[in-house]
Amino acid sequence: MSNTHTTIIGPALPNIPWQPRPANSEAVLWRYSENPIIPRDLLPRSNSIFNSAAVPFQGKFAGVFRVDDTRRIMNLHSGRSEDGIHWTLSPEPIAWECADPELAKFEHRYDPRVCWLEDRYYVTWCNGYHGPTIGIGYTHDFEKFTFIENAFLPHNRNGVLFPRKIRGKYAMFSRPSDTGHTPFGDIFYSESPDMIHWGNHRFVMKPKGWTWQSTKIGAGPTPIETTEGWLLIYHGVLTSCNGFVYSMGAALLDLDQPWKVIYRTAPYLLSPQTLYECVGDVPNVAFPCAALADAPTGRIAIYYGGADTVTALAFTQVDLLLDFIKANSEL
Repeated sequence: MSNTHTTIIGPALPNIPWQPRPANSEAVLWRYSENPIIPRDLLPRSNSIFNSAAVPFQGKFAGVFRVDDTRRIMNLHSGRSEDGIHWTLSPEPIAWECADPELAKFEHRYDPRVCWLEDRYYVTWCNGYHGPTIGIGYTHDFEKFTFIENAFLPHNRNGVLFPRKIRGKYAMFSRPSDTGHTPFGDIFYSESPDMIHWGNHRFVMKPKGWTWQSTKIGAGPTPIETTEGWLLIYHGVLTSCNGFVYSMGAALLDLDQPWKVIYRTAPYLLSPQTLYECVGDVPNVAFPCAALADAPTGRIAIYYGGADTVTALAFTQVDLLLDFIKANSEL
């Protein structure tokens, strides 16, 4: 792998979690050898901890984590880490401050993403409000969390914010869905002047027939800005004779019009093949929700959920990943 100094547009993250690619491996995305980094029972009353988001914070790391408790209620907890690998999670769910009591009514909260944008950390998640929709809130310190609003009408999932404004507006991906497990799903792009009112909806990508991403797709981590376009890591779902199989892919999108796809991986980057990805509450799931990037070295660390049960890490290098996307693209 060559050194990359200009491809990623963003800050340095010299303490990014990292493990070199194994010797004799040609993998574009490789797993951390000590996976899973967060077991299902890290908290006394947790049934599973997965599909969670981590970000750099005050020289260390913080995040928002999906925790399904032993009642099987889905909720969000905050967490801290010295190295991005070993985590301490708050034993109690996040207590959102809501100006409108209507928004404080709790059904479920799951699959969060966290995005540093302007002067705060925005959190998006699948929020239960008469069906699944996308909740938006923010925090400055990962202690106090403020609920802003639900972005869309039900039914919607996989709300992923961009780390800066596009065309002077806040921007977000989403995946319209249904009330259940949703046997369909395209990625759409939307814009907002204020994080409350969303419009200018644009189609981005749809599933591809008879492939690992044939049933539905959804945006994963916050898009990574590069000099060649927005790097989007996403999940794709295949319906097998034994149910859904969730794998990871990547696409490169136009910087000014992110709904325009330049390249998109035909092969998957990582599919559920290890024990912790294949065996759990929902077998055969590798679901990416967060990515850390170090601009000077091009290193990328991806957090993903394994079998809807545990949290794992995988690594890549931006030049290696972009070369693979270009060489194996099928729009």
